[in-house]
Amino acid sequence: MLRPARDSDRDLVLSWRNHPAVRAVSLTTHEIQPLEHAAWWSTQTGRVLIYEDESGTPAGVVIFNGATWSFYLDVEGLGPRLLPAWMRLEKEAVEYAFGVLGLDTLGGETLEENKQVLALHRRFGFREVRRYERLVDGVPKTVVWTERAK
Repeated sequence: MLRPARDSDRDLVLSWRNHPAVRAVSLTTHEIQPLEHAAWWSTQTGRVLIYEDESGTPAGVVIFNGATWSFYLDVEGLGPRLLPAWMRLEKEAVEYAFGVLGLDTLGGETLEENKQVLALHRRFGFREVRRYERLVDGVPKTVVWTERAK
């Protein structure tokens, strides 16, 4: 289930984002400090949703910025339930984007090396639109832009 993020979720989201496995496949890989996160959080009203697993426990976050989205999960907390959670989160996020937000298209950036997420996106009807280079911590990386129409 997706629900609007609350202020009480802020530190939880930071811990998920700072997990080494999440940082390794992010476009910014440094460990985000609490003040930096708090400043970002204060600008995100209405765009951040919390994914709750089948037990109602917060387990991930979805961020919408217009017709662009991103997400990450509680890698450590989900453990062997990570893949099913990924699939449920993606399904619910797509439904939210086209239903609640009324978007006609939804797109996002994924590092080329993040094969698992690219495969997940394909499974949910996203298609590769373009590739481009972007510096990630000073290292050129290939980014894949994927998009799905309503």
